Amino acid sequence: MITAYRSNCKSIEITDLSGATSVPDDIVWIDMVEPGREEEAFIEGLLGVDLPTREDLKDIEPSSRLYVENGAAFMTASLVCKAETQVPALTDVGFVLVKNRLVTVRYAQPKSFGLFIAALHRIPDEMRSGASLLAKLLETIVDRTAEIIEQSVSRIDILSTHVFGERAKKMRRSSDFLEEKLRDIAGYHRIISKVRDSLMSLSRVLTFVQTLPALHEDRQAKELCRNVQRDVQSLSEHASFIAGNVTFLLDASLGLINIEQNAIIKIFSIASVVFLPPTLVASIYGMNFEHMPELHLILGYPASLLFMVVSAVVPFLFFRWKGWL
Repeated sequence: MITAYRSNCKSIEITDLSGATSVPDDIVWIDMVEPGREEEAFIEGLLGVDLPTREDLKDIEPSSRLYVENGAAFMTASLVCKAETQVPALTDVGFVLVKNRLVTVRYAQPKSFGLFIAALHRIPDEMRSGASLLAKLLETIVDRTAEIIEQSVSRIDILSTHVFGERAKKMRRSSDFLEEKLRDIAGYHRIISKVRDSLMSLSRVLTFVQTLPALHEDRQAKELCRNVQRDVQSLSEHASFIAGNVTFLLDASLGLINIEQNAIIKIFSIASVVFLPPTLVASIYGMNFEHMPELHLILGYPASLLFMVVSAVVPFLFFRWKGWL
């Protein structure tokens, strides 16, 4: 699907691929969502540039993601999508500045694009050029990334309370409780990792954007890019801090599992030690020797039973006195 946006923020969905021979002057942004080969060829013919394909966007080489060719600047950034789901992912989005127009090529629906389109009418008239729209779009993407981090921090705090809170002590007795929390921690680790990768990609794009002549001619867009880059740097540091907290939470949860397992093993160990002396007594008097004086005593059987009970109670009381139980 191809949607073109005019400088007055009105949008046009391009469905007729044969009706136009040139791009109107008031078109400042062309947004291509999952374009087919015919749509790509149509826009390439209008603009006179080769747009990146799905395979081109996946290339991880810096020289393939940030370059200038035939007067057009090509940039590729990895953005977080499906952040609210259990399987957050990164999607590669292409940004092309050509003839003072912005062209975006994407094969997913990051929420930041919807937010940017909804707020497009609030952008001042003097900032409705290709370079300015790129700067504003990158600002919206970074703001959305900050929102994802904020939501993750809030959920991680709640998870930490569930794991270490007073009510969690009883719930930890359930074998599935900590396993479920470990899966939640793994999910938060995944989203924070995606955010850090996205921020690194955005930082490279912003550094490259600030070297473009089109941005030097627009002071407002240039200053905005500088501010956005500072935001990216601070968010990257914050994301690293959160990643450390997630790692601590993971290690602590594994430690709690070990403590629970050690407590169970300790109970079995103490039980075996407590019942060892009675077993020894029973083993002795279970021998089939002919000459055992106690076997002929009238009180021999109750005495052996009493001896077995005493030999079990004494170690138990000793363990309680030492604080091992």
